[in-house]
Amino acid sequence: MACEFFALKMICPPPGFRGLLLPIFHIHIPTWNSTPSLVRLKSWSSAALSVIESNPRNDLADEARSSVSQPREGLNRVPGRLRTGTGRSSEGNENRIRKRTVKLCSHERLRRFSVMLRTCALKGSLNDGKAIHGQVIKYGIDPDAHLWVSLVNVYAKCGDRVIARQVLDEMPERDVVSWTALIQGFVAEGYGIDGVVLFSEMKKDGIRPNEFTLATGLKACSLCLNLGFGKLLHSEAIKVGYFSDLFVGSLLVDLYAKCGEMELADSVLFCMPEQNAISWNALLSGYAEKGDSQEVLKLFCKMRQLEIKLSKFILSALLKGCAKAGNLRQGQVLHSLAIKIGCEFDEFLSCSLLDMYSKCGLATDALNVFMKIKNPDVVAWSALITCLGQQKQWQEAAHVFHLMRCIGIQANHFTFSSILSAATDMRDIRYGESIHACVWKSALQYNLTVSNSLITMYAKNGCMHDGIRVFEAIKDPDLVSWNALLSGFHNYENCYLGPRIFRQMLVEGFKPNMYTFISILRSCSSFLDLGLGKQIHAHTIKNSLDGIDFIGTALVDMYAKTRCLEDASLAFSRMTKRDLVTWTAIITGCAQTGQAEKAVSFFSQMLKEGVRPNEFTLASCLNACAHIATLENGRQLHSMAIKGGHMEDLFVISALVDTYAKCGPIEDAETIFEGLVSRDTVSWNTMICGYSQHGQGERALEAFRKMLDEGTMPDDVTFIGVFSACSHLGLVEEGIVHFNSMIKVFEINPTITHFACMIDILGRAGRFDEVESLIENMKIAPRAMIWEAVLGACKMHGNVEYAKRAAEKLFELKPEMDSTYILLSNIFAAKGLWDDVRHVRKFMSSQGVKKEPGSSWVVVDGQVHVFSSQDGSHPKIREIHLKLEELGQRMESVGYIPKTENMLHKITEREKVEHLQHHSERLALAFALMYSKPVKTIQIYKNLRSCGDCHDVMKLVSGITNREIVVRDSKLFHHFKAGTCSCKDFW
Repeated sequence: MACEFFALKMICPPPGFRGLLLPIFHIHIPTWNSTPSLVRLKSWSSAALSVIESNPRNDLADEARSSVSQPREGLNRVPGRLRTGTGRSSEGNENRIRKRTVKLCSHERLRRFSVMLRTCALKGSLNDGKAIHGQVIKYGIDPDAHLWVSLVNVYAKCGDRVIARQVLDEMPERDVVSWTALIQGFVAEGYGIDGVVLFSEMKKDGIRPNEFTLATGLKACSLCLNLGFGKLLHSEAIKVGYFSDLFVGSLLVDLYAKCGEMELADSVLFCMPEQNAISWNALLSGYAEKGDSQEVLKLFCKMRQLEIKLSKFILSALLKGCAKAGNLRQGQVLHSLAIKIGCEFDEFLSCSLLDMYSKCGLATDALNVFMKIKNPDVVAWSALITCLGQQKQWQEAAHVFHLMRCIGIQANHFTFSSILSAATDMRDIRYGESIHACVWKSALQYNLTVSNSLITMYAKNGCMHDGIRVFEAIKDPDLVSWNALLSGFHNYENCYLGPRIFRQMLVEGFKPNMYTFISILRSCSSFLDLGLGKQIHAHTIKNSLDGIDFIGTALVDMYAKTRCLEDASLAFSRMTKRDLVTWTAIITGCAQTGQAEKAVSFFSQMLKEGVRPNEFTLASCLNACAHIATLENGRQLHSMAIKGGHMEDLFVISALVDTYAKCGPIEDAETIFEGLVSRDTVSWNTMICGYSQHGQGERALEAFRKMLDEGTMPDDVTFIGVFSACSHLGLVEEGIVHFNSMIKVFEINPTITHFACMIDILGRAGRFDEVESLIENMKIAPRAMIWEAVLGACKMHGNVEYAKRAAEKLFELKPEMDSTYILLSNIFAAKGLWDDVRHVRKFMSSQGVKKEPGSSWVVVDGQVHVFSSQDGSHPKIREIHLKLEELGQRMESVGYIPKTENMLHKITEREKVEHLQHHSERLALAFALMYSKPVKTIQIYKNLRSCGDCHDVMKLVSGITNREIVVRDSKLFHHFKAGTCSCKDFW
């Protein structure tokens, strides 16, 4: 285009440059002695001349040549009587007649050229227009005002805006008609901003707009959503008296509707002296775009009362409103109206029907509409592909795209965007790459819409390198391009790049929108960057976007994952509409940050508000139930999963197995696990660790062997369960074998947890030399977990010296941990070292550390009852004490002797016995025996480890009462039945 511009500025361009423009003929441009306007016209004529010379047989050019040749023919046909006579009089008459004829023929010639140029503009034939322009230049015709306007119009309407502007600049006098023609050309091509700029230039040029100019300017404002300039044009229309013009009024309605100013659009429409289908369609389209189907229906009824003729465009606007609101019933009524007025098979309306049925979830009906179109064009095919993609029928969308290509329909950029969206949702990168190849073959690889879809497709499929390459190939990326690129940096591997891209986008002057903030907040969630997340939050407030529910959901998720539950709850409470995604985010956040009670509470509140859970919500809430061991809630969630049809989802099934395993009924966990069609590593890990936690080490190791036999590869969590089983079974050598195979066979690097498990295995066996050797040879610096395992082993074997060393390390690493002081004190007390006991307790007090009080809880008739040791606050405490005395007498009758050595306090023997009798788990046991159903298993939960005496009591009571008792302490599940425990007294 730049070359064309400079060529037009040269009267006699250099031969080399002329050769580029005129590849077929070398044209001689004659020298004219003409008016200044003709010289200006000559100065940018090369492109027009090149077209006429390279198309010598063009019909319009032939007509133009015949128009030029008419004056000579007119002169030759001067009547004989005018040529008779002698002398100067006869010659003078002939000259006067010749001048008059030339003048008359010149006007006719200019008129014919103007008509032909208008025809070219209507047909969009740029080459024909250039050919006629070339004839004008070649024969030295001096354009009049009409021909100038026709030249501007043909270039503007045929898409050559640069030359159209140059023609306007060369005009001796520019009027409102020529300016309007130029602005219309830009607006017709979708260049709204340029149209606004040209309108402003026209005003500076002193040209007063007419009704057509105002209408064109308003159309430009609608294209670029320039509400401010549109209001100025509104005032101009009122000022010059064109507000009552039907076209101006309709375009004002359209402008306000597209800018979301529906009250202004209403006011303009109902103030118009005359209304037509176009103005009503503009208003209806505005409300439809907002999704206000009720207002659309109300206006439609009013329009029908005014007897406005129903058209396919109005029906299309109404259908758009139904599609936005998902109002199928109204959509079907409109479909019947379309049949009634005979435009059911119109392709334009059929696409709207397709979209309506698609948005309402009826892909079959959409397909039926498509099948009734006689010759569907690319728009109808694209609408069907979009419909199938929106209904998650991605394979069907791919099949339709294939059929479209087979019958020879050339895909456009909308088609490619739709099928790329389907490829993105299919997560089929190979299919997406094949579509990319089709894009190249169709020469649409630089189309911005297609490029943005390609970036999204590569980003969502994890191929960020390819997505970046597409992005870098875009000449002028827009905000959608940046958002598409940013959407690929959510996952853990590359989330750190998200903030960099966001900052670069700001540097390049782009204003972030809702989708930008959602993407960058998701990056902050993955990257756990709370500081940046708070800055982004502030940025959303500054841009008045914090009230958008989608951003609210992203904020809840970000704060929840960065363990700021107070901020997450605050963001959650400020949301006006909380959908399932939002509820799932807050429930998951609570479950993952150890606030399981809050997670269950939020879940209950969600159900009260009528929001039904999906598989992700159920899995998150089940994890919370597993954490706080609320079996009844877990069973209710199990029934919800069955009713909701989520029992095929692997996440829900794994969460159910984990919940039952951690809440007590390991048999239920095993039943669900055995019913799995396919078992992955996570589900196997849940069962292996569940068996270990329930003291069923043999079954844990058996499950591990079955897992390997089925070909499922273990991970680091699998071996934690295996080591735990070996520890509780006392299988030292087998534990060492598994530890070595984990490193050498499965190539899993041991973590600090694996080393702690091995130290526990060796320490329980009293092999302290090997424990010390393992700690010294660890490639990881010993942490608190390691020394906790050492201290536990020292207590079991009474190793005082090693216990002191382990405790010193723990005092350095975690001085606030109460269990270190308690364990060390108990080790000293067991050896009778009371001075050392007092010293430890004094040191504990000086550090401000307090012992966590022992507590137990039991669920009876859906209500949780909590008990603390020596606590008399429970309303049934008197009955509980009486029940404990009764149990004590029955246990004594079968040989029970209290293990007072477990009471590591310097008090009398009687005080020790009384203290043991009122431990929290015994209070919970007595209450459950009195108020729970006899056939029901008693489930007791305890925050600390059970003492040896309470363990013996539970075994005896299970035999005396013939009741099954399950106690979950801080380390293990103990299943007491018929006087025995599942841990085999080894915990």
